[in-house]
Amino acid sequence: MTIYEIKRRTEDTAPYFFSRQTMKFFGQTMRDFKVYKQKGGKFLIVAPMRERTRFSGSEIWVTRGETRRLFNPETNKFEREEKA
Repeated sequence: MTIYEIKRRTEDTAPYFFSRQTMKFFGQTMRDFKVYKQKGGKFLIVAPMRERTRFSGSEIWVTRGETRRLFNPETNKFEREEKA
């Protein structure tokens, strides 16, 4: 499954997750997302979160964490990843 299919399948259940404004706020693009199949048929999606900052007089993008969500294809909903 691709990130584009996940985006299409979550249009009703999570309409703002992949919105232009949300992704711009987190400094993300669709190409940033990686999809990993998990045991049990779910998919883990991961993308870095970036912010623009000034460093030595110029603006740069700095990675400040990452978005991690489990996509359940049976319900077409995102779930939080369980902490180990």
